Amino acid sequence: MSEVIGVLVVDDNEMMRRGLCEAINLADGMEAVGAAESAMEALQLFRELKPDVVTMDYQMPGENGLKCTERILAEDPEAKVVLISVFDLEEDVWNAVQCGVVGYLTKKAGNAEILIDAIREVAAGEEFFPAVIAKKLNRRKEAKDLTDRELKVLELLARGCSNKEIMDEMNLTLTMVKYHIVQTREKLGALDRTQAVVKAFERGILKVQD
Repeated sequence: MSEVIGVLVVDDNEMMRRGLCEAINLADGMEAVGAAESAMEALQLFRELKPDVVTMDYQMPGENGLKCTERILAEDPEAKVVLISVFDLEEDVWNAVQCGVVGYLTKKAGNAEILIDAIREVAAGEEFFPAVIAKKLNRRKEAKDLTDRELKVLELLARGCSNKEIMDEMNLTLTMVKYHIVQTREKLGALDRTQAVVKAFERGILKVQD
């Protein structure tokens, strides 16, 4: 890492890009060496500039921040990416960490000091997850993953399907449907099927469809 921390800012929103670059350039010992509005541009600038840290927007047109992060890490496994997102559900944080990000911030925080702290930490080889994000990440690590079949059952429950309708949709016996519902409830720590669906939305396992 160079003496001045070089940061590549990736965000499709021009005002957000400018704000991030300004905050970085005002901080001691770091510089926004480039700014990209898309995953394609980000990958190109990463190759050219070889920044110490990349701040990555989660949701962008075309490839999202996770896909872009995967491509960057495929080229340079030592790359340090801090994801900045409007999403802070357990599954969102978990998926980002699985992709290889070493820091995760939410746009809700809106605090330049936190951003600067995150950049310094990851540039020094550390991870940066604010307490609220770290708590969700730890809770997700301890949780048991749902199987594909359990996830499908959960999706059908969210649509208001009865056991009979789930049985017909998935070509299962009624006994197996009940078994999968029980397993899903236990893994989510839910008392009943309604609470299981609520918890799944709260954690980000299920997403509200537009």
